[in-house]
Amino acid sequence: MTSRWTTLAAAAALAAAAPLAAQAAELPKINIKVVGNYSNLLQTKEVEKPFWTEILAKDSNGQITADYNNQDILGIKDFSLLRLTQAGVADVGVGDISKMAGDDPVFEGCDLAGITTDDDTARKACDVWKPVMAAAMEKKFGAKLVALGNNPPIVFWCNKPVTSLADMKGLKVRVFNTTQSDFVSAVGATTVTMAFGEVVPALQRGVVDCALTGTLSGNAAGWPEVSTHLYPLPVGWSIYYTAVNIASWNKWGPDAQAFLDKEFAKLEDMNWDIGSQATDQGVNCNIGKDPCTLGKKGKMTLVELTDADKKRRAEVVQDVVLVKWGKRCGKECAAKWNDTVGKVVGLTIPLDKL
Repeated sequence: MTSRWTTLAAAAALAAAAPLAAQAAELPKINIKVVGNYSNLLQTKEVEKPFWTEILAKDSNGQITADYNNQDILGIKDFSLLRLTQAGVADVGVGDISKMAGDDPVFEGCDLAGITTDDDTARKACDVWKPVMAAAMEKKFGAKLVALGNNPPIVFWCNKPVTSLADMKGLKVRVFNTTQSDFVSAVGATTVTMAFGEVVPALQRGVVDCALTGTLSGNAAGWPEVSTHLYPLPVGWSIYYTAVNIASWNKWGPDAQAFLDKEFAKLEDMNWDIGSQATDQGVNCNIGKDPCTLGKKGKMTLVELTDADKKRRAEVVQDVVLVKWGKRCGKECAAKWNDTVGKVVGLTIPLDKL
């Protein structure tokens, strides 16, 4: 799919070519092995793949290129992606950062279930928590966190009628990280953890009644064909990271590092920009409404959120999600969260309950 995003990104790269030319001439010749995000995601097609396969080479006058593949094409589970990056199988890995929470709960910190309901706030929360995640990533995986981005809001896709959050009680709901499990369990549903690529047959066969993913992520993977009701209560953003193997980074040298720092800053902005556009259109596409230029139109029923649902979400976040995560991360971590993310989202983890 060719869209204005790829065109704009290429145009931006060309506009910057003149001032970068002198710098690019000094760059070493580098080829970077990249394992990217799922191939069918919008941001992968429109931002990530063009960045690695086109923009980087243009900006560096061909000095820096990439061998780019996607984790689903290679059969890699994103739970193991950072370990492969750490082992040097890839120089760069891209994946959902919350899936690393089993190694360190800090990786969930800016995307705890239900703490943000708009993408601008989600980015602000991740900006202030990024140094904490970066330190943990370098210590545990020998990787440098260079960029973040967001999917459209993570919502409930159900293959049976639901009218409110209360209707989730007793249902089997697919989740893909611990904080989502905390939220879903608190509203009375049974959580089922499974990989993204397994969800369509699971919904078809009734293995799960509902599943969580982004509004356009599910659209791209054909979820409207196996789901009937879209319940748009945001319970996260599936924040994804781009990380570089530290040994590779050091080997590339200071000139390449300075160049790539600027490139990765542009990548991060493009990640969040496409995420914002996808957020605006995600619901529309699934219910067959315009504008829908970034996905395929479906025929799902949109469930209206009630004030009672919003109130219940806030209660679950404060009383369950924050407390459980605080216990996993510890008092010192929770206190740091209160001083950073907490101030952005207007929430406080009660340290006396940890």
